[in-house]
Amino acid sequence: MAYDVIVIGAGPAGASAALFTSKAGKKTLVIDNDQSVTKRAWIENHYGVAEISGPDLVEIGKKQAAKFGTEFVQGKATGLSSVEAGFQVTTENGTYEGTHVILATGLSVELAEASGIQTKPGTEPRIKTVVDADAQGNTSLKGVWAAGTIAGVSMHTIVTAGDGAKVAINVISELNGTRYVDHDVLKS
Repeated sequence: MAYDVIVIGAGPAGASAALFTSKAGKKTLVIDNDQSVTKRAWIENHYGVAEISGPDLVEIGKKQAAKFGTEFVQGKATGLSSVEAGFQVTTENGTYEGTHVILATGLSVELAEASGIQTKPGTEPRIKTVVDADAQGNTSLKGVWAAGTIAGVSMHTIVTAGDGAKVAINVISELNGTRYVDHDVLKS
């Protein structure tokens, strides 16, 4: 069973990416090891939300993505390799194939480095290494993208969630062959 998009990580960047890809009709799988640093956060600087705990923000994000068909698998992604149809992601519980992969692994560059994806020094406080991604989210491995903290953006949830959405829109656009826009309108 091949997916259009496999997202690794279900924090704000990953769940936001999955929300966009699944809402756009792309078969989306999220692999999550339940280690998001957001789970330790108290958030009062996320636009549109007065205040929220990190665990609640993560849970709501996952529910939003699931509403549009995102599938979730609990586990740690331990391998990423190229296959004929795109990529194979290995976890301790199984393997999954997809045409595009979005790395939203937060502080962890372990999988990226093990897969030969280029990294660079981080610029954010306490972030030593990030994936070397371009402005669209492309990594050195064509078809593998990076979003959020792993891609070197500010760790604030509003920024990582927005970066996940941005990268997802770029993936959807590439899959569709035309620029993707998702604008719902109020029903009168």
